[in-house]
Amino acid sequence: MGMARQSTPDPVPVLLTRPKAQSQVFARALAARFGDRVQPVITPLMAPVFLTPDLPEGPHAAVIFTSATGVVAAVRLGADLPKRAYCVGRQTAARARKAGFQALSAEGDADALVAAVQADRPSGQVLHLRGEDTRGDVAERLNSAGIETHSVVIYRQEPQAMTPEALDLLASATAVIVPLFSPRTAAVFRGAMPKGSRARLRIAAISAAVAKAAEGLALEAIEVASHPDAEAMLDAVERLLDKRPAP
Repeated sequence: MGMARQSTPDPVPVLLTRPKAQSQVFARALAARFGDRVQPVITPLMAPVFLTPDLPEGPHAAVIFTSATGVVAAVRLGADLPKRAYCVGRQTAARARKAGFQALSAEGDADALVAAVQADRPSGQVLHLRGEDTRGDVAERLNSAGIETHSVVIYRQEPQAMTPEALDLLASATAVIVPLFSPRTAAVFRGAMPKGSRARLRIAAISAAVAKAAEGLALEAIEVASHPDAEAMLDAVERLLDKRPAP
């Protein structure tokens, strides 16, 4: 008798709600780590709108970036910016280096970023180029520490409707993993959930603040990343993949 053929489990959908560029980067990271165990589904819930504000007079010794989108928005300004850049994490630093900045990654969150700037104290004023929605009071805390910091909003994120593919997925009675990278995205996702959704949601939250913002969703499981970066989010996704289905 021939050997019984083992069935291959269907890939688990992973709903990616970040702006398109960031979602594509994370989709590639998912594919590299998990292969056909996952099925990335991109449905950006926000899209950047780039602004052209006047910048405060310099000279400035360094810039601060708290997102990769901030780097893109800064380059679009076409302004003469200092090359030294303090960045919140690896992906933001990588984007800054690609844009020609000499970037230092704080490897963490706003607290780590403030600590990094204080430890590597710049010789002059600092320019924080950021989005409209921000957390951590970076500029205020640095000013309080005696590091003159100007905060300028150079982009905002506008909510977007879910794609038909995402809506169909959430309407089905299947496990869906949703990585959430900010409290605002968690709140927008909660508000965008279609009525009558039957999906068994498994949330990967990048922080406790994001997990709190996701409260009110009917969840099968939630995992909080051990560190606020993409690698720890992949670890959280893996823990969710390994969870047994609810009875």
